[in-house]
Amino acid sequence: MTLTFSLSGITEAQKIIRKKGKNLFSVPSSYCIIDIETTGLSPDFDSIIEVSAVKYIDGKEVGNFTSLIKPEETYDDGTYIDDFIEKLTGITNEMLSNAPEPLPVFKQFKDFIGKNILIGHNINFDINFLYDNFEYYLSEKLDNDFVDTMRFSRFIHPEEAHHRLKDLAERYKVDYSGAHRSLNDCYITHACYEHLQKEMIQSFGSIESFIDSWKKHKRDLKATDTQASKDSFDITHPIYGKVCVFTGTLEKMARKDAMQLVADIGGINADSVTKKTNYLILANNTYCPLIKDGKSNKQKKAEKLKLEGYDIEVIPENVFYDMFEDNMQSTEKN
Repeated sequence: MTLTFSLSGITEAQKIIRKKGKNLFSVPSSYCIIDIETTGLSPDFDSIIEVSAVKYIDGKEVGNFTSLIKPEETYDDGTYIDDFIEKLTGITNEMLSNAPEPLPVFKQFKDFIGKNILIGHNINFDINFLYDNFEYYLSEKLDNDFVDTMRFSRFIHPEEAHHRLKDLAERYKVDYSGAHRSLNDCYITHACYEHLQKEMIQSFGSIESFIDSWKKHKRDLKATDTQASKDSFDITHPIYGKVCVFTGTLEKMARKDAMQLVADIGGINADSVTKKTNYLILANNTYCPLIKDGKSNKQKKAEKLKLEGYDIEVIPENVFYDMFEDNMQSTEKN
């Protein structure tokens, strides 16, 4: 079976993808580390509440930028975030009520990052949010190339089940206090990036050899073959080896087809949320960010597990499709 997307909406998404920067597998010495905090996980429904970046030239810090952002939308009671986001980030509704409006913050952030390569952990999440906000508030494209430290970790340590920023911090004994505030996360990500570079040299002899090894791995992939053997999967893909649960009626494909995507990329499908679940995928019409008490039991359970430290994320349907952007690009080229 060929991994193709002939769905309404996906073709338009492919057009948008081409305007974004490239997802690089490289190790730059000059870059900006970026991180954001949001009201939820969907660029279509949620808002950025904090944005930060730290600029490095030849590995040395030369400046940083950070700001809270007041969301334009509120719940019916006038609050900006629910208890889950407040507990996760430590950002309060009072802090957001006194935060600057989005437009001036994004202008300053854009000027700060310039055309630098952006580095982040699971950076596709940040890029998708920032891309939409740049387009909406600035009428401009975010076309900076970017690098994902999570992909490095998954390639260097395929034996490990979890590759959250928290997991890397524990592995490298990096101080994780203050995590889930965007500037702190930038500095944690940078420390892990430096450790990852040391491991590249230790394990592969040089950074160049590490990149060559990854390129050979990509050439040998057979991700479009549903019968592919286990070692044919792209182990750096965020779904690879992860347990996925769907809930609600998907808008853009039948659930069985979405489950096939998970299987084809090396993921694991399951029917109910447990401590082993990594992704709960909500149908777009089930994702209700502005209804505090309208969450399903599956979503409430998943959020409780995340606050307890389990490796689980609740994502809407559109974000699930975003995870297959590289696959869609590859399909277009073939």
